[in-house]
Amino acid sequence: MARFDTIIGLHAVAAALRNDPGRIVDLHYKASRKDRRLEAVVARARQLGIEVVQSDDRELTRLADGGRHQGIVARSRAVALPGEQALFDRLEALETPPLLLVLDGVTDPHNLGACLRSADAVGVDAVIVPRDNAVGLTPTVRKVASGAADSVLLVQVTNLARTLERLKAAGVWIVGTTDKGDIPLFQQDLTGSLALVMGAEGKGLRRLTQQHCDYLVRIPMRGQVESLNISVAAGVCLYEALRQRSAAHR
Repeated sequence: MARFDTIIGLHAVAAALRNDPGRIVDLHYKASRKDRRLEAVVARARQLGIEVVQSDDRELTRLADGGRHQGIVARSRAVALPGEQALFDRLEALETPPLLLVLDGVTDPHNLGACLRSADAVGVDAVIVPRDNAVGLTPTVRKVASGAADSVLLVQVTNLARTLERLKAAGVWIVGTTDKGDIPLFQQDLTGSLALVMGAEGKGLRRLTQQHCDYLVRIPMRGQVESLNISVAAGVCLYEALRQRSAAHR
């Protein structure tokens, strides 16, 4: 029996049609929903020769497995996420120092989707996640990412510690974030070949992951809360890296 990936929401479906329309099997939409953006996405699917099906809310909710579909659901042929070799192939092809985001055990799909969106905005070359004890590319991740799931290379690796060691051997500096970090984020050099490593919600970096970092930094906190949501923390760190790297090339 064929396996399908489900793509829900206007931005996610539009991005899939733009980036990899050959994988899309069919598109289901709510015809009674009068929305110019939805109509444009449906029209584009028809132009591409994709089967388009009018569906009601009940059917769309079933296809979306209860997710917020915004009146549109696409099904695409399932493919496995690329692995470690795809990451190093990407690194070899780059002409500029890489900027990577490593997420150590993020299990909430909303957080992974938001991290992918920030990664796209900053120009991250790849996002790396472990295969076990972490969320994969679910429909909710795709929807929250608003198209970034198709524009950012998301790599699943079997052994995160081994991948970090391979990155170090390739000249990439590994900077982990933890509230116990010795160096404030804004004092750490984030230029050059860099992998930012962020910990899971409520748990932070695992001890083994910390041991494979070259530096451990902390985000300065002035208020009463002790930590930031992982997606917010990733945005703060990525934009500080972008600021430093932009200033270095002026």
